[in-house]
Amino acid sequence: MRSKKAKSAKTKAAQKKAVNPGPSANQQVAAFIAKFDPKIAKLIRECRAALRKRFSTALELVYDNYNFFVIGFAATDRASSCIVALAANGKGVGLSFYWGATLPDPHKLLQGSGSQNRFVRLLTAKTLVDPRVVALINDAVAQAKTPLPTSTRGYTIIKSISAKQRSRR
Repeated sequence: MRSKKAKSAKTKAAQKKAVNPGPSANQQVAAFIAKFDPKIAKLIRECRAALRKRFSTALELVYDNYNFFVIGFAATDRASSCIVALAANGKGVGLSFYWGATLPDPHKLLQGSGSQNRFVRLLTAKTLVDPRVVALINDAVAQAKTPLPTSTRGYTIIKSISAKQRSRR
């Protein structure tokens, strides 16, 4: 049988944890982005804002992995429902199309040779409003296996954080 003092200490610790659960998802994302060179960090923030506006109902799936920092825009909390993603490393930022290998690409913008994923390098956030890139994004939305919600507001989910990572600078 526990003493009242031990029980009280445990209750206080639980209450303190509930009051201060740690950094929010947005605070964590800001910390992940801060690891990058300022120029790349600025580009990530600008592209994220543009995609968040375009996909306002999507879930943001965030992965701070060994090779890449990735923010996927998805209909569900599963990576396979991802429509597009920002993928960044120390060399730059790309717009990744999860099912890019099946997208029509008449302007030959998509890079990569894998069986599924393709990407477009983003030298500036303005690339996201290039009509050819907008057409790729629209085609990706149209072929999505799970459509985006129409009435809810999206939110951010931190999916994974790797203990070891390549340099972000």
